[in-house]
Amino acid sequence: MINKILKNLSILKKFLLINLIIFIVIGSFTILYLKSVQPSLIKKKTTNHIQVINNTIDHMERLKVKFNQNDIRKFLFSTRFLFQNLDRVIFFDIDFNMIADTDTLDLDPRSFSKKIEILEEEILSDKTKSLKENKLKKLMKKKTDLKSFLFDYSTSQNFGKPHTYTEENYNTFLLSTIKNIIFDDKNVGYIVVSENANEIKIAINERKNFIIRTFIIVAIVIIVFSFVLNRYFLKPIKNLVGYTKNIKEKNKQNANIKRLINRNDEIGALSRSLEDMTNDLYKRINIAENFSTDLVHEIRNPLASLKSASEIIGDTENQDKRKKLIEILTHDVERIERLITDYSQMLKDEAALSREKMKKIELINIVQSVIDDFNNIYISKRGIKIHLKIKNSMKGFKILGIENRIEQILANLLDNSISFSDDNTTIYVELDKDSEENVIMRVIDEGYGFKEKKMEKIFDRFYSNRPNKFGKHSGLGLNIVKNLVELHGGIIQASNNRNEVGAKIEVTFPVA
Repeated sequence: MINKILKNLSILKKFLLINLIIFIVIGSFTILYLKSVQPSLIKKKTTNHIQVINNTIDHMERLKVKFNQNDIRKFLFSTRFLFQNLDRVIFFDIDFNMIADTDTLDLDPRSFSKKIEILEEEILSDKTKSLKENKLKKLMKKKTDLKSFLFDYSTSQNFGKPHTYTEENYNTFLLSTIKNIIFDDKNVGYIVVSENANEIKIAINERKNFIIRTFIIVAIVIIVFSFVLNRYFLKPIKNLVGYTKNIKEKNKQNANIKRLINRNDEIGALSRSLEDMTNDLYKRINIAENFSTDLVHEIRNPLASLKSASEIIGDTENQDKRKKLIEILTHDVERIERLITDYSQMLKDEAALSREKMKKIELINIVQSVIDDFNNIYISKRGIKIHLKIKNSMKGFKILGIENRIEQILANLLDNSISFSDDNTTIYVELDKDSEENVIMRVIDEGYGFKEKKMEKIFDRFYSNRPNKFGKHSGLGLNIVKNLVELHGGIIQASNNRNEVGAKIEVTFPVA
């Protein structure tokens, strides 16, 4: 049930609800604790009362004190040490009449003389009488209550055993213990021991005040923490959620996360990562849209040529003309096939790149392997030789990259150079290092070179100023190479040779 409720709540509401539940649980245990404190403190006092009562009864039996007013008064004077830690001791007869009370005896050092007659004379002095009258007035107010307690005790199941009861008013907490007195197997009266136990009330109040203060402090801390949590964490997360929703709904009024990006904590890092991911997503969308537009445009031209040639070829009887039309058809079909193949490969490469990891690799081994493969094909086929030149190889040519992608870069560059080179020519692959130890790979051919004045345009998709042999190419090869080089953190540049014969493409990889 709780899990169901929590699922539909925000983080802040979950936090507050969980704290409320914890408060209720702790509060329940606190109440139980406070309820258990008072009985334990009372029990400790009651144990002392019972001991005093038992000692008193034992002394009375030992001294053979008769249960009447005079004997008990004399007993109270002679055994004052029994009641030093008590506020009041009262004796009642079998009919609940008070026969002796320590509060009416004015027990003080002057009262304890050897002669009872002199003591009684002092007690009956005017001043003592006045004090006794005031005390008696106070005692009479409680006389009815004491009688009612005694009556209840005499008719209860606790009769014969010590029984404790409490009286609490505005400023006092009175604790009393009642026990019946049995002489010669006969119930002769009752003894009541009373003590002002304000320390119990004070101890409980102190605990209550401490708990209340603690609860208030904890509540303030939770409120402050909730405000901080909401202000600095939950609201920014809510803004990020709104930002992603706007992106999903293609809403141009995106949530503003510029302020969050400037934060130096995890929220700022998440915001920057999210914005980078969003920008990259938009970039990919734009690239896909532009590429689709370019691809449609590139396919449209050979399709138009195919359509025209197919319409003419049926009505043409001239064999030479038919042969020329068939060559056009074959050329355009190859061109479309090449476009689709390269485009498909490009999509596969982009998907694979997201799963591949870079590692430290030795570039010489990869370059030599690719060159050997190409030489095996093109030396016998067209007499084209590929030669490897190595410079500054003291420490090798280690880079951080993906091996099969490096092979793809070099293979595309060599394929491009071979396509625009005459038979029986040489292509050079150079490995070098610059002053900063960055690895440089150059591919130099003896072909037609580039016609572009701005060399960076040749890396665009389907760049416009193409050579005559473009029918053998899709116009995507160098663009794919550029993307792979940039993936490795490198730079690619193109230029014509100094003697204006052939072209040179230079790829610079950062040192591993």
